Amino acid sequence: MEADGDFDVPPSFDRVKNAARDGAAQGFNPGLIVLLVIGGLLLAFLVGNYVLYTYAQKTLPPKKKKPVSKKKMKKERLKQGISAPGE
Repeated sequence: MEADGDFDVPPSFDRVKNAARDGAAQGFNPGLIVLLVIGGLLLAFLVGNYVLYTYAQKTLPPKKKKPVSKKKMKKERLKQGISAPGE
């Protein structure tokens, strides 16, 4: 046995012990960092789209409707029982 209280362990176990000690000092998992960055970008994109949408709804004039064709107007009048002029 050694004087400092450590037992002689195989080198493979030594690496596990070092990895466990380094893991706490290393910080976040790299996969977690990538996930957080992608999630943050997606969230920023969605929030930005919402803000632009609400801004456009307030500032842009309402969309103009297409003019109804004379043929369709004639059909609608006939449905309602009003004869079209000239008939």
